[in-house]
Amino acid sequence: MRPRLWLLLAVQLTVLHGSSVLQQTPAYIKVQTNKMVMLSCEAKISLSNMRIYWLRQRQAPSSDSHHEFLALWDSAKGTIHGEEVEQEKIAVFRDASRFILNLTSVKPEDSGIYFCMIVGSPELTFGKGTQLSVVDFLPTTAQPTKKSTPKKRVCRLPRPETQKGPLCSPITLGLLVAGVLVLLVSLGVAIHLCCRRRRARLRFMKQFYK
Repeated sequence: MRPRLWLLLAVQLTVLHGSSVLQQTPAYIKVQTNKMVMLSCEAKISLSNMRIYWLRQRQAPSSDSHHEFLALWDSAKGTIHGEEVEQEKIAVFRDASRFILNLTSVKPEDSGIYFCMIVGSPELTFGKGTQLSVVDFLPTTAQPTKKSTPKKRVCRLPRPETQKGPLCSPITLGLLVAGVLVLLVSLGVAIHLCCRRRRARLRFMKQFYK
């Protein structure tokens, strides 16, 4: 279709709120980069000889919104792509009363609101739109936090104080033992000599008093 007609459609789209005649599902979808997306538009009226158009709005609806014509489905020609559209990424096919927009290898710049539309005579009928968000990483499910168990208090006995200072070497210890032995021997000799002197004195006293 001519650019002037699409400009007219874009202006009218901003004032329409969507129709129950065309039901789009899902209302919102978030996918990861380079994945495939399938958007559905189900017609509640007979569309034997009519065309279904798919438009994309890259920003929130406003008077300055830009609507891009992506593709349409024709009963005789199949998918017809719009200008400046990557045809290998976009396809439209029919499944009974549903018209599927198939997007492959999506990128973040493909994010926006996708509308299906019917050009009637003279009215235009739009779906309520599907918002597509393409992200590099999908949010993961939060793991339940583990409760920390209180640590048991362990009573510890105080450690005995270690003796400070230099340790006795084997030589020093041997000298101490030898010194003790010498003292014991000397003491034994002194006691023996004392006993002998006492006996000698007693014998001398006995001889003197006879």
